[in-house]
Amino acid sequence: MSGLTIATVCARGGSKGLPRKNLLPFAGKPLIVHSIEQALACAGLAGVHVSTDDEEIAAVAAAAGARVPYRRPAELATDEAGKLPAIEHLVRHLEAQGLVIATVVDLQPTSPLRTPADIEGALAEFTRTGAELVVSVTEPSHNPYYTLVEAQPDGTLALSKPAAFARRQDAPAVWGLNGAIYVWQRAALGRAAREGFWAVRSRPFPMPRERSVDIDDRFDFELAEWLHQRAQRTQAVETQHD
Repeated sequence: MSGLTIATVCARGGSKGLPRKNLLPFAGKPLIVHSIEQALACAGLAGVHVSTDDEEIAAVAAAAGARVPYRRPAELATDEAGKLPAIEHLVRHLEAQGLVIATVVDLQPTSPLRTPADIEGALAEFTRTGAELVVSVTEPSHNPYYTLVEAQPDGTLALSKPAAFARRQDAPAVWGLNGAIYVWQRAALGRAAREGFWAVRSRPFPMPRERSVDIDDRFDFELAEWLHQRAQRTQAVETQHD
């Protein structure tokens, strides 16, 4: 029996960088609603399941069409708690209710600029490659071979990955994890929850920088708002010219 492909969204009530960020109004909707609606727009996903410790987040998520099966245990909702154990806890709960799950698409609620097409593209890459994990990435503004530096014990700076490249374009391509999309094989998710993220073999799904903002603080939030408004203006102009 083949299993389901489901979406998960993990959203704690607490946040130090930007208090209550998962519920802040973004483009007319609570931030978390954007991720839920993007997942619901993907035909290949059999439901969106939210893990939260917060009653208000639970109510908003349910009203947006997500399933909120329980309140996350307190020990999985601290600032120190890792995300992977929270996803694994949610998936195990769903399996205990009778769901047979083959693939888990985890969507960070702080990445509102991704699109349903991005999610579907990551799923297509997952299917094409048979990867244990496909993770969304973007081209970083700094390259560790050329401009990313680390402080040394004597206080001086040195390249993170020393190499003799005269131009950034000559350095090996590197990616930054943007946090927007993680497509997991079910077994690989369990192994990563036990042994760590890099215990599984992952493949990249590139996304443009303008859809890769991960909101952690007020600056990120305002940048994401500006990028969203710019995209809306561009879309309006293109529609007029059609």
